[in-house]
Amino acid sequence: MPIPDSIFKQIKQLIPPLNGTLHKGQSGRVGVLGGALDYTGAPYFAAITAQRVGADLSHVICSPTAAGAIKGYAPDLIVHPILREDKCAQKFLSSHTHLNHSRLRSTDSVKSELAALLKRLHVLVIGPGLGREDYMQKYARLAVSIAREQKMYLVFDADGLFLVGNEPDVVRGYEKAIMTPNVVEFKRLSEAVNIDPSTEPSKRAHLVSQALGGVTVIQKGAKDLIAVHPSSSEPQTAEIDAPGGLKRCGGQGDVLSGAVGAFLAWGKCFEDGAWGSQSASEAQIPPSRIPFLAATAASILTRTTSRRAFAKNGRSVITADLIGEIGPAFEEVFGEEAEKGKL
Repeated sequence: MPIPDSIFKQIKQLIPPLNGTLHKGQSGRVGVLGGALDYTGAPYFAAITAQRVGADLSHVICSPTAAGAIKGYAPDLIVHPILREDKCAQKFLSSHTHLNHSRLRSTDSVKSELAALLKRLHVLVIGPGLGREDYMQKYARLAVSIAREQKMYLVFDADGLFLVGNEPDVVRGYEKAIMTPNVVEFKRLSEAVNIDPSTEPSKRAHLVSQALGGVTVIQKGAKDLIAVHPSSSEPQTAEIDAPGGLKRCGGQGDVLSGAVGAFLAWGKCFEDGAWGSQSASEAQIPPSRIPFLAATAASILTRTTSRRAFAKNGRSVITADLIGEIGPAFEEVFGEEAEKGKL
């Protein structure tokens, strides 16, 4: 199903101009909350994708056990190893008595650090590499609470969706949030909000959105279905059938969540007037429409990126192959001027 020109034009309005007028940070500051001992690749892929799409700055908020590896993958990323497991920290410090015990972070101290950090960001992606350990889920819950107070845009993926499945109220009614479930995650999410499994498949994403109070849902599949059922405006739907690669390997969902984060960050910058007000000739974009536009744009871009990487690598494609294709895919989807600017 082709995306209507009206939607495509609105997406292009969110893309920052490359004309030398913006300073660092005005093209988006993205945070990724995730990264623990066993999971360092996912937060890296999400954060570096946001930068490759075009966000100026990407921050990773993670466990100290993941920080070294993530820093080693890309010096471009700003890594904050503040999500410390209390009992692990206590055990570590008890065997290293020469270290300053003030480095043992309480939940209150992490809360203050998170609050200060999130004020610097436009969007927070929750879930890539988060894991399901109690302490990481606790920090994710805390971050959601702070982000909602600060009226930030949010993206939920992977074990961020596990949190929502267990506690739907953490996000219910927050229309600045986007869910990015795969087939298994969508089934779990549907069950968590009591969607009748006999419901016609094409209607389930809308029902999940409605049950969660108007969040945007990207139901990933052979075709991505994007649905939002807000409380105060008309429902919106897009079916994204842009061809993708023929192999799904671990990590491609992280690319999508990072791309969604970048477009949401741009949406926030656009909302704040970072590159001027909307002209009379342009379709007016209310803030409530930004999550739907960001989800649509990121889905098209990610599928195109996947197709290009698969065309070059075939069966051997891995998620790292997608990163270098983001720029060319962006140009293919949105045009050369959008990707390279106009001198």
